[in-house]
Amino acid sequence: MTAVPMSGCTEVGTFRADAERDASAGPPSEAGTFRAGGAEPVGAPGPSSGRPARRAEAVDWGRARCLARDVPPLAVVSRPLGEALGPALARPLAALTDLPPFDSSAMDGWAVAGAGPWRLRGRGVLAGAQPPPLGDGDAVPIATGARLPSGAGAVLRREHGEVDSRNGMLFDRTVGPGPLAPGRDIRPRGQESRAGDVLLAAGTSVTPAVLGLAAAAGYDRLAVHRRPVVELLVLGDELLESGLPRDGRVRDALGPLLPHWLSGQGGADVTGRRLVSDAFRPLYEALRDATADVVVTTGSTAAGPVDFLHEALARLGARLLVDSVAVRPGHPMLLAELPPRADGRPRRLVGLPGNPLAAVAGAVTLAVPLLRRLGGHPDAEPIRTPCAAALPGHPKDTRLLPVRRVGGEVAPLPFDGPAMLRGLAVADGLAVVPPGGAAAGGVVEVLPVPLPGPCPAP
Repeated sequence: MTAVPMSGCTEVGTFRADAERDASAGPPSEAGTFRAGGAEPVGAPGPSSGRPARRAEAVDWGRARCLARDVPPLAVVSRPLGEALGPALARPLAALTDLPPFDSSAMDGWAVAGAGPWRLRGRGVLAGAQPPPLGDGDAVPIATGARLPSGAGAVLRREHGEVDSRNGMLFDRTVGPGPLAPGRDIRPRGQESRAGDVLLAAGTSVTPAVLGLAAAAGYDRLAVHRRPVVELLVLGDELLESGLPRDGRVRDALGPLLPHWLSGQGGADVTGRRLVSDAFRPLYEALRDATADVVVTTGSTAAGPVDFLHEALARLGARLLVDSVAVRPGHPMLLAELPPRADGRPRRLVGLPGNPLAAVAGAVTLAVPLLRRLGGHPDAEPIRTPCAAALPGHPKDTRLLPVRRVGGEVAPLPFDGPAMLRGLAVADGLAVVPPGGAAAGGVVEVLPVPLPGPCPAP
């Protein structure tokens, strides 16, 4: 699959770490050097942390998604049907046989040859049997799905036939004009497809229905793209994993939320999820040692006193592609290329803000497009929906607003602040509201929220 054209998508910046410093010493005093579009390094110290202030220009929301998609799909693997659910087809699915592969009965009844009444022959044809041919004027009982005997021209439904057991004759008692029509209640060979017909395009997500179609078409295995593997790092000393909020600490909402979102919308396998403390070294070591295709972090994307993500990326020599997006909530999000693994496979990082709704905004902006492209899934057609009421916007930036469908239109929901999840919990989607807002009756794109599904691996 070809990556999306990069019209308007250019590199935002590159971190260059000072190789002379020892990572064990903690964060560098200059936090590495950040260059954006060839600009000079930023050296003015920040007011709260003593680290240099960053002046990264926010990337347009659509362009940020374009940058996230600029990756090739992961390798093609062969999976047995029982293990192929979820990934995208790497090649078109062509029928290996005619469907149906032979003429068969669509009903329980009798296969008949010629005009009635008919002489009853045989004990009946069951599904899976190879029936003997029928002569003109003969009939044989047949089950739904059974192969039609050669010579048979129609199937008389059981409720329309009457058997004279004394004479061994079958009569048509169908109410209506004329004799039984040729081809009646027969599923002809090749009715659904012929051998070689393309049933599904490459990039189609393998659903239960796709597995059934592939099996019917003769497949034992499918060529699919490998699902991207994600490791989730939730940053913050203030986060609790159980119990009530207490002593200035709050519950971690993103640890339970994001794996399902990344799996359901991005098609990823979330194989690791852990809390990381607000210190440079634990974060640096977690990023250095991560082996997943994509590392997703929450928090530490801004320039607060314990926001060490930029410093850690700089020390690792990461290449920064997006550093802030013109979207609310969630604008301090980032996308970076980490140094490759020992086997040469690339690694990428999506940095999400720590506020829950802002993190979801970052996930749909950067993580989901990246993961879908890695998994070989094509871009979904935008869902455009009229507005039942005015949708408030940001003066300059795109806004992602939880909405609910009302009779084919969408209406805004309350509790839509960056730290809130109450509105999102009852939302049908996230409306992409342009700068300035959208008027009642206007049309906006709506991003879907994940449907209930199996729990990802912890």
